[in-house]
Amino acid sequence: MSTQNPVFIPGPTNIPEELRRAMDYPSIDHRSAAFHAMLLPALAGVRRVLRTTAGEAVIFPASGTGAWEAAVTNTLSPGDRVLAARHGMFSQRWIELCRRHGLDVEVIEADWGLPAPADRFAAALSADAGHAIRAVLVTHNETATGVRSDVAAIRRALDETGHPALLFVDGVSSIASMDFRMDEWGVDVAITGSQKGFMLATGLAICGVSPKAVAAMEKARCPRAFFDLRDMMRANATGGFPYTPPVNLIHALTRSVALLEAEGLDNVFARHRRIAQGVRAAVQAWGLALCARAPGSESDTVSAILTPPGFDATRIVTHAAARYGVAFGVGLGQVAGKVFRIGHLGSMTDVMALAGIAAAEMVMADLGLPVTPGSGVAAAQAHYRATAAAAPAPAP
Repeated sequence: MSTQNPVFIPGPTNIPEELRRAMDYPSIDHRSAAFHAMLLPALAGVRRVLRTTAGEAVIFPASGTGAWEAAVTNTLSPGDRVLAARHGMFSQRWIELCRRHGLDVEVIEADWGLPAPADRFAAALSADAGHAIRAVLVTHNETATGVRSDVAAIRRALDETGHPALLFVDGVSSIASMDFRMDEWGVDVAITGSQKGFMLATGLAICGVSPKAVAAMEKARCPRAFFDLRDMMRANATGGFPYTPPVNLIHALTRSVALLEAEGLDNVFARHRRIAQGVRAAVQAWGLALCARAPGSESDTVSAILTPPGFDATRIVTHAAARYGVAFGVGLGQVAGKVFRIGHLGSMTDVMALAGIAAAEMVMADLGLPVTPGSGVAAAQAHYRATAAAAPAPAP
């Protein structure tokens, strides 16, 4: 794999040079005023990216999975019922995590390629007259299938049925790249990681926590120690950390937020949408289809592309790495061998995306797929040229 080429996986994403330099930071005393002055702006910046004024931001030294474990263990007790849809590899993993903690998971089975079905969530919540369901789990952006779910619609289902369940949202591959509104959507725990839209190395599990979730913590009986939100929030209140923090990543997180805000969050989201639309134009020109089947549910951060029946899509990924030093994403779970994935999030431009599209064309031509070299590139170029005047200026 060549480190000179961008990666086209849905995370970890490409790291801008400025953020690489920001992570190159010396050891300091994490109980000093210097660390306090570093941590509090980082947490405030995360709250702005999550678009919450009511909630708290919390970071742990972990990946996004650690944030999910924190969400579950801090607000629920063994035997509690939670409601979740299984419609991709990552929604499946959160279901498995809940079961390992002794939770009773009511699973809504949905097709891999469709978003979380808000109507079926509404039916399940309406049927739960005794309010046994304590939490609803939603994967905002299913990274395995390239499908975006409508979080606001699931919040409406909770509100219209008068159901008091907590709303947990996996925003690992959406937050800081796609529109996310924690307060407006009534999200109680939002989770993400540093290695996606924040464009940093893996190592920060990021949680947004609502007042309602904070209130649930005192009744929760799942064991927690390292991921105890109460300990973390008490320490954070005075600029501290309950154990040794990842100082270099926290230092870089503040700079990451500054880059996002210099571009403007709405512009960041528009850039991702524009790049994704170019990739989708390329897929159409190749005569292929996305795994995402519901119009409007296509992810703006990752495209999962179906290959013809009988062709092992994993060959595209392995050939791209071996021959051209380019990284694409493999299919996972039920779509393993059926799709390959082009990640287009974080530090990504239309010019970078064109390089990935061109590389994918070379690989597919090498492997004998009926794709005309240049067809996808030309389709994406046409889109990018037509929309270039509306594209925001790159962040400084």
